[in-house]
Amino acid sequence: MKGLSKGSARWHEVGEEGSDQRVDNYLTRLLKGVPKSHIYRILRSGEVRVNSRRVGPEHRLTTGDRLRLPPVRTSVPKTAPRAVASSRLASHILYEDEVLLVLDKPAGLAVHGGSGVSSGVIEQLRQGRPEGRFLELVHRLDRETSGVLVLAKKRSALTELHRQLREGGVQKYYLALVKGRWREAKRSVKLPLHKFVLASGERRVKVEDSGQVAHTVFRLEREYEGFSLLQAELKTGRTHQIRVHLAHLGYPIAGDDKYGDFELNRALSRRRLKRMFLHASKLTVTHPVSKAPITFSAPLPLELEQFLSDISTAHAQAI
Repeated sequence: MKGLSKGSARWHEVGEEGSDQRVDNYLTRLLKGVPKSHIYRILRSGEVRVNSRRVGPEHRLTTGDRLRLPPVRTSVPKTAPRAVASSRLASHILYEDEVLLVLDKPAGLAVHGGSGVSSGVIEQLRQGRPEGRFLELVHRLDRETSGVLVLAKKRSALTELHRQLREGGVQKYYLALVKGRWREAKRSVKLPLHKFVLASGERRVKVEDSGQVAHTVFRLEREYEGFSLLQAELKTGRTHQIRVHLAHLGYPIAGDDKYGDFELNRALSRRRLKRMFLHASKLTVTHPVSKAPITFSAPLPLELEQFLSDISTAHAQAI
């Protein structure tokens, strides 16, 4: 680590952007470049105080709280990657106002760092917008899923949108290409999901009676030779919900490397489908300020459109 901050402890006052935020997450943003392990260490040792009191990492802050911060080592940020990250994501912005930022997230990009990923969408946006006082994910998308991703630029907007998510006020729609012929125009699927961890440490989800309630509504969009294009409407937002529901029903998503048909995936890779065919196409919320319904849409990425065109052409030639 570089850039040792020498001297005595300093005091920092929490602004509106820190209200109701966990102190460990707040310190991660405030002390840029300091490893999380060190942040937990100075919290456990009592070197960090909130209003002169020791607190644990889960303590939630309030506007006006005074933080005692010890001298810490911070890494000197590099400017080149920051500029690249900012410009890369700028072209994917679907909508932005004073409280919301909506992206068309590309496949292959994690929404946040961790589990072997050094930097995700949220870290790159924060680095590219150093003047922004607050930026948080409203919801998440799997790394290999593309499409609509909503972020909040104010704590009040984040709180309101989380309330809408809890109470079923957010409509989320995905497009998925699955193996096989889907036989119903519309099918409502209610299968409970249970999360577990493999010996490798990787998380997985399976249908299990003791799991959490999970509800997805599937609609048939179009049929192809050997495949079906479905719209999936999420009624709940469980981890890997669409992927596990479809795999359990016998219709794995094309290119899904966790729950899919692995032999099929290898064949699809040779046919230029090198990602999972799952795309968050549309999301409707009530705007946290105007209170009017607002819908964000992201078109199918070019590589998915091209694959649909390829299998349509192949079917026509076969006929």
